Amino acid sequence: MKHTITLLPLALALLAPLAALHAADAPTKKPNILFILTDDEGLSDVGCYGSDRFKGKTPNIDALAATGLRFTHGFAPPLCCPSRTTLNTGRYLFRNGALSNTSPHIPSATDEPSLARTLKQAGYVTGMAGKWRQMKDTPGDWGFDEWLTDPSGTGWFWEKSYIKNGQTIETPEPVYCPDVCMEFTLDFLRRHREQPFYFYFPTHLVHGQIHRTPDSKPDAKKFYNDDIAYADKQVGQLMAELDKLGLRENTLIVFSGDNGSVHADKINGRMIDGHKHTLLEGGSRVPLIANWKGTAPAGKVVDDLVDFSDFFATFAELASAKMPEGVTFDSHSFAPQLRGERGTPRDWVFVQLGAEWYAREQGFKLMHNGELFDMSDAPFAQKAVPAESASADAKAARVRLQAVFDKLSPATGKTDSSAPKKGKGGKGKQNAKTEPK
Repeated sequence: MKHTITLLPLALALLAPLAALHAADAPTKKPNILFILTDDEGLSDVGCYGSDRFKGKTPNIDALAATGLRFTHGFAPPLCCPSRTTLNTGRYLFRNGALSNTSPHIPSATDEPSLARTLKQAGYVTGMAGKWRQMKDTPGDWGFDEWLTDPSGTGWFWEKSYIKNGQTIETPEPVYCPDVCMEFTLDFLRRHREQPFYFYFPTHLVHGQIHRTPDSKPDAKKFYNDDIAYADKQVGQLMAELDKLGLRENTLIVFSGDNGSVHADKINGRMIDGHKHTLLEGGSRVPLIANWKGTAPAGKVVDDLVDFSDFFATFAELASAKMPEGVTFDSHSFAPQLRGERGTPRDWVFVQLGAEWYAREQGFKLMHNGELFDMSDAPFAQKAVPAESASADAKAARVRLQAVFDKLSPATGKTDSSAPKKGKGGKGKQNAKTEPK
């Protein structure tokens, strides 16, 4: 016993470096990623972005911002298919071809890199539930292990069928499909709680046609507010389940809208400039919130520029995934900002729809046709800057943004002559059917 006591400190001293080496080599637990994407829910539809109409009426989304990061300058192509293709490929439209909802160049899963496939190759189990119909091929072809989506072209809310992992499921009576998506998602989270997962939740809410929800009052005639409330309720259901499973501290939750609202409204007493399908702020500037308990700072407002291509590189970095080789990416990681670090923010974002595009920095925006706009009053107005009366700051901005066009060369990429023309500054008429509010 005497010798054992004498030798024990020596043994521990010899083992300590080995233990430290083993700890250094131990893999860091990869974060889960839950990406919630609402449909046609713009800045003026979310309380924490200053919405007059919905102040205090999106409590679950607002709570994500209050305990996480709220980005003020998130940008997306202002239409469904272009924005979703951009986030899933990490590439701008003139590269991936999805210039509009009906573009002949919408890529297949074999044409482009895939975010889900990249994360899957890094050891993630992948799932999605919700809107997919404007992407080619199936979610499974794009790398999702488990998926549920709609069989119909529009108005997918009260239906008697849906598609689950490639199989059509028929129901005797219409079911509220957002609830079916929620049940599928919660089941996925429960079954895969012990392994890193990426789940993409692109809800159909609040896309037209606008229908009653299970929570709508029997005598209600208009349902837009109900749809906004139900989308928010579903965010709360997802957060409650992550809390129940003990996953919040190892799960990055990202919330965004795919483009601006059809029903653009007032923010802090002023009407937002533009709406879905326009290259104005109300069409392409979207809500973007990130919440990562214990990692992302709580209640921080981030003014950095972010565009929809950036999710690819950001999620890949957090997952320690290897970016696909031999591909030109436009994606710029904002993973450091999610950890509370400064990172290397973008100097500009690029947004395109059809045959029009713009490059934008914090203060100015340059259109494809050479028009320059002062964005100091955005998102409420953009002020044209005549070349002959431009200030030194405006002239320098034109040079910088023209250099972006020269670098990207969007005019030499894929084009779509059938895409709608919008006129000056991206001011176009909404061609999507406007539903009752």
